[in-house]
Amino acid sequence: MPYGGNDWLALTKEPILEPELPICDPHHHLWDFRPVRIPYQRYLLHELMADVGSGHNVKSTVFIETRAMYRQEGPAEMRPVGEVEFVQGMAAASASGLYGPCRAAASIIGHADLKLGDKVAPVLEALKAASPNRFRGIRHTVTWDPNPGMDNRETKGILATANFRAGAKALARMGLSMDTGLVFHQLPELAAFAKAVPDLTIILNHLGGLNRTGPYANKGEEIMSAWRKGIDAVAACPNINMKLGGIGMPRFGFDWHTREKPIGSEELARDMAPFMTYCIEKFGPNRCMFESNFPPDKVSFSYHVLWNGFKRFSKSYSASERPAMLHDTAVRVYRVNEAG
Repeated sequence: MPYGGNDWLALTKEPILEPELPICDPHHHLWDFRPVRIPYQRYLLHELMADVGSGHNVKSTVFIETRAMYRQEGPAEMRPVGEVEFVQGMAAASASGLYGPCRAAASIIGHADLKLGDKVAPVLEALKAASPNRFRGIRHTVTWDPNPGMDNRETKGILATANFRAGAKALARMGLSMDTGLVFHQLPELAAFAKAVPDLTIILNHLGGLNRTGPYANKGEEIMSAWRKGIDAVAACPNINMKLGGIGMPRFGFDWHTREKPIGSEELARDMAPFMTYCIEKFGPNRCMFESNFPPDKVSFSYHVLWNGFKRFSKSYSASERPAMLHDTAVRVYRVNEAG
């Protein structure tokens, strides 16, 4: 059964739509030797630039932490600094211009454990020292689900704990942002958290953690209703921004990664529309940004097909709304410097 891979993706090729439109891709990863459940154990600058350089006008990208390249020694809380050191080197290589005009990892999101509370400050300082010109914040994924077999990253109710909120306030005091991922039923908890730390810029990844597989398979409207109510709650918090993407991951419940021939952008735009439209209606384009989530989403479609899909889907939006979702929101929220 097909499952990702460049040879498989090459079976679906399309002309690049509106190649002049500027794009900032606000969510991708870089890793090597990573034992992951997708066929991309290596995804470094050459692999990224091959995707980014497929024809769209990708001006810049934002690296999001992925628990790779950690330091092997030293205090456990400081080990994620190694990832930012690694990505800073990749970003510097990209800024040389030798790999093309796109500025890869123009902003960098690392990881720090917010459960450290006020003691997270030295970790944040070390992350900033590792990338003085590109480090913009951290991602702390808080996924928790009561069903066995889920990839839990945290314990139940972590967003409401005193230490986690103290760590988040330390993050805000330094002018840094917080990316997060969760399961859709945690969205009301995120809304309460956002209200408790109103000075913190929060970026919610992957359409708010919708899951339609495993224990949530074949539940249709029940799941969608809970997700929509959760989206309503987080959208009411002005300090939360939404990433429109991640939908290529199998947990969204589509069969795209199993097909003999990869999906094309017309069908992709139709299939993603109900999810994207609801989020944009609630958040507004100025708090929404399309994301690639590569390479995880690469198991379902190629980079050029994905951004063709985003362009097809967004054609009905205005001359200011569309650039916001393709480029401007990400550049503003992540303070991206596209000059290098």
